[in-house]
Amino acid sequence: MTVDPSRNPGPGPTARDSVAQSDPFAKASAGPPPENAYHRPGGPPNRARDALGAVRGEVAKAVVGQDPAVAGILIALLCRGHILLEGVPGVAKTLLVRSVAAALDVETKRVQFTPDLMPGDVTGSLVFDSASSEFTFREGPVFTNLLLADEINRTPPKTQASLLEAMEERQVTVDGDPRPLPSPFLVAATQNPVEYEGTYPLPEAQLDRFLLKVTLPLPPRDDEITVLTRHASGFDPRNLAAAGLRPVASAADVEAGAEQVRRVTVAPQVTAYIVDIARATRFSPSLALGVSPRGATALLGTSRAWAWLNGRDFVTPDDVQALAQSTLAHRLSLRPEAELEGVSVGSVLDAAINSVPVPR
Repeated sequence: MTVDPSRNPGPGPTARDSVAQSDPFAKASAGPPPENAYHRPGGPPNRARDALGAVRGEVAKAVVGQDPAVAGILIALLCRGHILLEGVPGVAKTLLVRSVAAALDVETKRVQFTPDLMPGDVTGSLVFDSASSEFTFREGPVFTNLLLADEINRTPPKTQASLLEAMEERQVTVDGDPRPLPSPFLVAATQNPVEYEGTYPLPEAQLDRFLLKVTLPLPPRDDEITVLTRHASGFDPRNLAAAGLRPVASAADVEAGAEQVRRVTVAPQVTAYIVDIARATRFSPSLALGVSPRGATALLGTSRAWAWLNGRDFVTPDDVQALAQSTLAHRLSLRPEAELEGVSVGSVLDAAINSVPVPR
């Protein structure tokens, strides 16, 4: 099977497309979403799903217009994965992660990645204790529930790589001793899409470790007016409690939700559909690197989480299509000649998806 975007993709998704394009809440009217937005009318009550759905309403008290990013973080938590947030400075990436952590009542820490940051500054290191004349381990900021790795592409590959074991194995090994990380554990890494001077682009192997890539766009005019109105009324982003944000879910709800997501049914036809999409990207003449089996597995997981959040215990092809761009686009690499011709990763991925028959 050969996928060809015809070298004239026209308007459509780009490599920076996110959950926003497929999230039915992305086009919701202004104002906080209903607390049971993820609960299917008429369906049986579900404590974990309702609690996680209420997180969106709480985060909206502090962050305006970034519902798709909140959905992405929830999906990553349910799949025990990690998320890459891309956006220009000032679109509330830090506030978003802090707000989600506050609504979930879990711990969060922030690391500003800089060129002089060392691996031990992230993972922790052995420190000599003069009182006991022994080396003791001092935990780094990675020992938390939600780690905001701010501007991850500004630190050298050696420090970037210090997160690989934590992201994959959920532990940190120092001096030969593995030290488990708290649960839940999620890395929310950010990067600036327009400023590349002095940066170290993430290698494909590390990009592949991120379950999702979500873009935080600049807000539309009405949302920006709402932001300024809140600040004029005394909103302090450093005091979320004063904004009325309270815990509505817990780590136990995340764990219960993750267990239920693993029980979501995937029909053999839908599994084959995911595999065929992944294989179609590998035959594209515009791509130097297609979707790996890890990427196909990631799409299976995010589709199950999205189905569960929407009140279903089975996955549909629509779920797969809804999460395909945000789960797969950052795992693809264009050939140089395709880049010169202006072909986008998103359009190639769309062509691959459209070339695969949808199961019925």
